[in-house]
Amino acid sequence: MDKKEAKVRIERLKKEINKYRYAYHVLDKSLISDEVLDSLKKELFNLETQYPDLATSDSPTQRVGGEPLKEFKKVRHDAPMLSFNDAFSREDVLAWLERLENYLGKKVKREFYVELKIDGLAIELVYEDDVLVLGATRGDGQTGEDVTQNLKTVEAIPLSLNASAGIKPPRRLIIRGEVFITKKEFERINKEQEKNGGKTYANPRNIAAGSVRQLDPKITANRKLDSFAYDVVGGFEKKKHSDEHEQLKEWGFKTNSNNKRVKSIEEVFEFRDYWQEHRERLPYEIDGIVIILDDNDLYSEAGVVGKAPRAAIAYKFSPREATTVVEDIKVQVGRTGTLTPVAELKPVDVGGVEISHATLHNMDQIQKLGLKIGDTVIVSRAGDVIPQITSVLKNLRNGREKEFRMPSACPIDGSRVVKEGVFYRCSNPGCGARSRELMRHMVSRPAFDIQGLGPKILDKFVDEGLISSPADIFNLEAGDIAALERFGEKSAENIVSEIKSKKRIEIARFIYSLGILHVGEETARTLAGMFMRKKRGGEIAIEKLAELGNKSELTELQELPDVGPKVAGSIISWFKDARNIKFLEEMDRNGVKITAPKTEVGNGKLAGQAFVLTGTLSFVSREKAKEKIRELGGEISESVSKKTDYVIVGSEPGSKLDKAKKLGVKTMDEEEFRDLLETSD
Repeated sequence: MDKKEAKVRIERLKKEINKYRYAYHVLDKSLISDEVLDSLKKELFNLETQYPDLATSDSPTQRVGGEPLKEFKKVRHDAPMLSFNDAFSREDVLAWLERLENYLGKKVKREFYVELKIDGLAIELVYEDDVLVLGATRGDGQTGEDVTQNLKTVEAIPLSLNASAGIKPPRRLIIRGEVFITKKEFERINKEQEKNGGKTYANPRNIAAGSVRQLDPKITANRKLDSFAYDVVGGFEKKKHSDEHEQLKEWGFKTNSNNKRVKSIEEVFEFRDYWQEHRERLPYEIDGIVIILDDNDLYSEAGVVGKAPRAAIAYKFSPREATTVVEDIKVQVGRTGTLTPVAELKPVDVGGVEISHATLHNMDQIQKLGLKIGDTVIVSRAGDVIPQITSVLKNLRNGREKEFRMPSACPIDGSRVVKEGVFYRCSNPGCGARSRELMRHMVSRPAFDIQGLGPKILDKFVDEGLISSPADIFNLEAGDIAALERFGEKSAENIVSEIKSKKRIEIARFIYSLGILHVGEETARTLAGMFMRKKRGGEIAIEKLAELGNKSELTELQELPDVGPKVAGSIISWFKDARNIKFLEEMDRNGVKITAPKTEVGNGKLAGQAFVLTGTLSFVSREKAKEKIRELGGEISESVSKKTDYVIVGSEPGSKLDKAKKLGVKTMDEEEFRDLLETSD
């Protein structure tokens, strides 16, 4: 991006950020997530760093908080209440440290004080003769709001100091800290709001801010706010910032016991990584850590740049959401011939991984988003959910964005593309892409789960003529593989041994491996259950599966859970296709054997009960959890309905939890689910 383009982008970013910040800081409303706002601010900061002369005094990077509210008396701070610049990676932190040392003109001793960054509201407390005389919000950094009476209701804030302990406080003492609300109290208040027909709050920070700004202190008191003190501003000096925290405790302030002094930048990274992994254990929300140079003299010498101290920085956790730019949209041809648009993104960290692609599913999704090539978008990723574009920031468009159109010819073999409902498909059933994608699908988990046969190796086998269909995989010989470049005898033997060990497969996994349109893992298990109820004799012959293609089965198929007319039609069509029957025969000839389920339908402690899983389970993988439920006779569904008995809720649950609440479906947390499984052993 050249300087002219950067100038336009900066102006658009400033306008967009100011809109969101006004809603957040002044109105206590969240129009977008904090992570998305941070992402936009980081882009603006980077552009202003690249082109310093484009940074203006009215830039959001030079401001703190929002305008004071009119309902409260205005309070001028003795010293500005600053905010912190943000870092999102180790590289950002190292760059901050390099800038700091360049400014100071010397290497600094790598001793830091690291604090958990609480998602709350910054406050200032003024004590005179050991008594609290003023409590104020940060406001715009220069002027805040007098909320003394409200802050007096917070039990963690001392109304008078413990003057007899340690060093006697000065006659006038200014303390700064954070007011916040615990996760438990957040849930209680929202439940109370729902019960009374009021609006619920988006996050704990909004409740904390709204509670402190109540005109009636009784309402604030009812919210049970908490507080940590973290800084001494005037009237008192210590050599180390860490020593200030010890003194704060002696005077009677509540400080965060998880904060600590570290002696290297590596210890900083370890502290941050530990709390990113374990933050769910905390009773309050955090969104990162604050890194502060522990030497107060150097801290003062470094001074301030814009709205932030040079000698401190906020190192944020990997965001679950971030903004980036769609650089292009490409089309992939899947195993069923479906053309899927995929966004090529400017690389961005989301959920701890660098994302450069995101599926757009179909044209309907693109039209619903109003997405164009070149758009700035919000990308989300939580738990085990694949990255997805959730919205477009249309106000950041520059006029050079391009509409995307689905191709009329298949990008793999040039065949005509046909539209079926919301999907576009290659009209050639023998499209090469279908065969290769089906191979990849077939060797993956939870299909045959053949380890060591990744996409590159499969492509190599196809290119070398060793295989031309998925059935050929089960007829590979070690000698053929060992003859190929970069394959030795040992690796060839390992691959063939792995294939042979996976030739016996449970019926549900086999049906799933066939790649039938609309038939996912759970539908495959439903079909397997139907087949097992109707089969005769103990052996499961592959060719007998073709019975599922009989039209006489159509009505029964439609009555199965999660099937319906569309899926039933797809199943019948697949098993009526002569090429698919030939494929089944090849699988049989090459030694693939189908086995019965480990647990017959209807048996076990959980028989007749339907479960849905949402979120991430810490003690067991989702796949293992499903297997355990099935072993106990329970059923798994991918969607919540009135027929669902329980929704198992892990960390970072999705929309399934909301639907369960609406339908009155029972939920079970991770601890209850673990107890259920253990008592079933």
